[in-house]
Amino acid sequence: MARILIAEDEPRLSAFLEKGLRAGGFTTTVVADGIGASAMAKDEDFDLLILDLGLPGKDGLEVLRDVRATQNKLPVIILTARDDTSDRIAGLEAGADDYIGKPFHFEELVARVRARLRDDSGSPEERHKITEGSITLDLRTRWVSAGSTAVELSAREFELLRTFLEHPNQVLSREQLLSHVWGYDYDPGSNVVDVYVGYLRRKLSTDAFEAVRGVGYRYRA
Repeated sequence: MARILIAEDEPRLSAFLEKGLRAGGFTTTVVADGIGASAMAKDEDFDLLILDLGLPGKDGLEVLRDVRATQNKLPVIILTARDDTSDRIAGLEAGADDYIGKPFHFEELVARVRARLRDDSGSPEERHKITEGSITLDLRTRWVSAGSTAVELSAREFELLRTFLEHPNQVLSREQLLSHVWGYDYDPGSNVVDVYVGYLRRKLSTDAFEAVRGVGYRYRA
């Protein structure tokens, strides 16, 4: 049974995470400050760390750097309200394996936890990349390629592509895509998802983004 360390100082959120992850079959331990998180992540036998950046005592990025300085390959998922592109890049460059902004969907968090636990045998470089079909996306450098061609994407296009690649062959509703990429309730009558899927089709020169009538889209891997 995988052991997960939750470094989160907000009691209600840490209790929610602990309850949900235990229901999913994981063993959990909660720590509410950065100093304790750093010590436990380095000294205890955990399989994964869920790390908030805004911890008291020691910032989450400092905790992450402490852990990586010891050559510890513990998978780390940052879960934080700091969701600007610069914060994501800083977290990934400091050694995080994944980055999820708050608010978040618990089902998505669990899916990413399971993915990181499956991928733990890979190299750090491999864990930062998602490849489906001819498309490769690097979470750390924000680099995207279609075949041998590098493709420049906007921040929204990148997050939309990431959502599709993390759910290959799965039908995603427009509401799900709006929530994952735009992060708030959007006008349900808006065609912004359709517009951005069109951007991806053109920039990546692919017809793998398949419209599902009355529902949303599927990325055919």
